[in-house]
Amino acid sequence: MGSVTPTITDLLHSEQENLARFRRALRREDQIVFDSLFAAAYKHRAAAAHAGHLLPFETFLLSMQLENHKEILHLREEVDSLRKLLERMAGERE
Repeated sequence: MGSVTPTITDLLHSEQENLARFRRALRREDQIVFDSLFAAAYKHRAAAAHAGHLLPFETFLLSMQLENHKEILHLREEVDSLRKLLERMAGERE
């Protein structure tokens, strides 16, 4: 029998296991953030499987960054909406 190519999920599990000692050395609040970064990478496994020219870990980092940037964009929209609401409220008081 020939060797089996690991799936992107297998590779992600492997990277997470390789970083287990690093994770344990983090403070508890940082461990929670670390875990959420890997959760973000898991969301993009299907896309990561199509990024053949990248190293798997590079793909995982890109997936994590994508989720972080989505959150930033969402927060910017929220801040802009609140800013407009405050400006409107201030204009009504005058």
